Amino acid sequence: MTPAPDSAPAPAPFPDPQRAWAYLPASPLSGAADGPLCGLTFSVKDLYGVAGWPLRASTRAPVPDLGESVLVRRLLDLGASATGKTHLHEIALGITGMNGFGGTAHPFLPERVPGGSSSGAAVSVALGQVDFALGTDTGGSIRVPAAWCGVVGYKPTKDHPAWSTAGVLPLSWTCDHAGPLARDVSTIVRVQEALTGRQVEAQAWAGVKVGVWLPEGWVDGTVQEATHLFAARLAGLGATLEAVTFPDVLDAYSPIVLSEAARVHAEALRQADPGFLPFTLASLRQGQALTEAEVQAAFERRAAYRTRLDDLLTRFDVLLAPAVPTPPPLTGQEEAEVQEGRVPLRRAVLRLTAPFSLLGAPTAVLPSSAPFVGLQLVGRHGQDNRLLGLALGLEGQ
Repeated sequence: MTPAPDSAPAPAPFPDPQRAWAYLPASPLSGAADGPLCGLTFSVKDLYGVAGWPLRASTRAPVPDLGESVLVRRLLDLGASATGKTHLHEIALGITGMNGFGGTAHPFLPERVPGGSSSGAAVSVALGQVDFALGTDTGGSIRVPAAWCGVVGYKPTKDHPAWSTAGVLPLSWTCDHAGPLARDVSTIVRVQEALTGRQVEAQAWAGVKVGVWLPEGWVDGTVQEATHLFAARLAGLGATLEAVTFPDVLDAYSPIVLSEAARVHAEALRQADPGFLPFTLASLRQGQALTEAEVQAAFERRAAYRTRLDDLLTRFDVLLAPAVPTPPPLTGQEEAEVQEGRVPLRRAVLRLTAPFSLLGAPTAVLPSSAPFVGLQLVGRHGQDNRLLGLALGLEGQ
């Protein structure tokens, strides 16, 4: 456990008004010269351990050091070069990008948030500073910033062997996933192919069964229209579509994540004021206060939700759903205005994205017809290449 050092000016190969970068070394970590990812650059969310680079998790509180990330080392061995570390929502416990170093701003709308927790990851990709970014996703932390920054995000099946979380500071080992963001599906597919050694073929949509999950009242008019237009696009390519329902899973998700996050940061929480932002500290204290019975009940609800999702994914090849309830909110905005009224922003976002990290289903986020509004495609567990192939089949059409 090491104290987080003060933020220090870093050599900047490019301007950083968005405060996306947590650490920029004097020179990148170069990948192997003969690897299949040679020529690609990537940023690393500051939860991943990288030899010789600091680990702060965008907080001024002390955090555990879990050693070197298996995934970062693997990508370097495959030829990709690591440019530096990106900021995140403090310790990954949030969806806007706020942290102990000022927070990250949207890449193109400076008064708005980029989404989180992989905020700097999305910004580094959206601005073309790297070819792809490593993020993590516990409740939407790859998918939300991808959606609000207009890029592509991919959350693999939980515990996918190619996307190791070893050497990554956890938030919730039950829900954590490692995954990439990029400006196009093709780049994500290239990384997936290199990591797995298996080719991803572009898939046609003719005959694909799509369940459309658009919960009534949970989104605003812009997101609703974007979802309908995307569904119509799939129908035009020969897919069959049917509306589906799924419950709000936050009664399972929140106790599990908060209780596990409190255990991860237990040593820091022994201090009266460890250095977390007030919301983060209050959330961690809430997790500490949960009883074993309350957490066990949350896991029982999770099991029931998993059965329901499995049933849906038996009937459908993929699900289509909004990734965000509205376009990017203003910095400091605490509520979302959706069709059912004003809802706390965190709740409005997480109830759309948390089901698929809580339950481990592979999910891709693609841009829609509306600026900075992304949509989710959810695949069957373990069928990541099929999901990416379907996403690839849409690219350029």
